[in-house]
Amino acid sequence: MKNILYALAATAALIGGAKAQTFPTQPIKMIVPFAAGGPTDVIARLVGEHMSKTLGQPVTIENITGAGGTTGITLASQAKPDGYTIMMGHMGTHGAAPALYPDLKYDPARDFEPIGMAAGTPVVIVARKDFPAKDLKEFAAYLKTNGDKIKQAHAGIGAVSQMTCVMLNSQVGANPTTLTFTGSGPILSDLMAGKVDYACDQIVNLVTQIKAGSIRAYAIASAERSPVLPDVPTTAEAGLPDYQVTAWNAAFAPKGTPKDIVVKLNAALGQAIDDPATRKALLDLGAVLPQRFQRGSEWLRNFVVNEIARWTPVLKVASAK
Repeated sequence: MKNILYALAATAALIGGAKAQTFPTQPIKMIVPFAAGGPTDVIARLVGEHMSKTLGQPVTIENITGAGGTTGITLASQAKPDGYTIMMGHMGTHGAAPALYPDLKYDPARDFEPIGMAAGTPVVIVARKDFPAKDLKEFAAYLKTNGDKIKQAHAGIGAVSQMTCVMLNSQVGANPTTLTFTGSGPILSDLMAGKVDYACDQIVNLVTQIKAGSIRAYAIASAERSPVLPDVPTTAEAGLPDYQVTAWNAAFAPKGTPKDIVVKLNAALGQAIDDPATRKALLDLGAVLPQRFQRGSEWLRNFVVNEIARWTPVLKVASAK
């Protein structure tokens, strides 16, 4: 009996290895849990296009929106674990979601096979152009002393603009009136019109308006200044060193996807990031690309665990308030 079991196990291993060697033999679907045209979608399309060339099969994007991105990720987590359905996860869907959605139908740390980090988009603190503060220190002091007279805009629970301003407000002791919008576009319109006072959002959404002087940028929450906004200081330079936030985007596969297939997908993602044209397109958006040590599957697995630990206390305190 033991010999039969060993033979069956060996046969299964050979079959699995053969599948991995021939993968992919059909198009790969990448689920993006946000609307077309947003930062996560743009990053997914840029890396997916190059991954198609490397893998020899199209990587097609499917946008499934809802509930701060968790609707699309929930569906993707339930897909057959064969490498033909993957997803572009995000700081919200795989870091903040457990604190924001008590009935979340997936565990970001356990229900996926991490493929690799794709790109991050640093957060910029912006305000209406005539906001009465000349720098970040004055801005933080003004928020703290003026309370709910100040209007802060965000794009809904689980949006980067919501989560990152929750963190900012908790660090500076602010308690503003918050206004919910349907996306970054409407937020920018009201910021430029002076109808709201400030917001926190991804650099990809803000570069044009900042350069035009339509809104005011106080700081970028990254370790270094961005080449696309060289005059905007980092939060460390501006006096708020603990506020470091980049809205990361990373590829995942459903739990149980064979390791050899994950390795192939990781390699294709890495080649996309190294491709000069793809790199330039991402960097021109203001994106931050992962360093070599940040590209591995296991590094991403540990990173997700740390992100959950980072966001949970901040967001739970905010919810309690």
